[in-house]
Amino acid sequence: MIEKKESTEEVSRAWLVYALLSAVFASLTSILGKVGIEGVDSTLGTAIRTIVVLFMAWLVVFIQKTESQIGDIDRHSWIYLILSGLTTGLSWLCFYAALQTGPASVVLPIDKLSILVTIFFSWILLKEKLLARSAIGLVILTAGTLCMLL
Repeated sequence: MIEKKESTEEVSRAWLVYALLSAVFASLTSILGKVGIEGVDSTLGTAIRTIVVLFMAWLVVFIQKTESQIGDIDRHSWIYLILSGLTTGLSWLCFYAALQTGPASVVLPIDKLSILVTIFFSWILLKEKLLARSAIGLVILTAGTLCMLL
């Protein structure tokens, strides 16, 4: 059997497919979460959702056979992965509490304004530069999001 290697072009576009699928699933997460959280404590709903996410993540790890790499993770990475997990949990708790009482069409755009905070932290902590065209895109994106809220 001849093994087919993916072309560079196929690999370079794979991120776009994953990004688009991420957007679709994130949207469905919000809509399904809004319906599912009705009459359920938002913290309990977040805990149930987290169990499902945890199961799926470990399933993928075992399918990809990467569980043996856990011992290769250095202390520095562990600290940041744990901090990232904590902030993810806090984000989900706040998001679902807001979604439980507020309209999804307003809560979600506010949540997506996190791009501003992400870019700010990237600039401060990671010393990343913001190109002029990216800054223009950010202003347009932010203005459009704010227009949705009015």
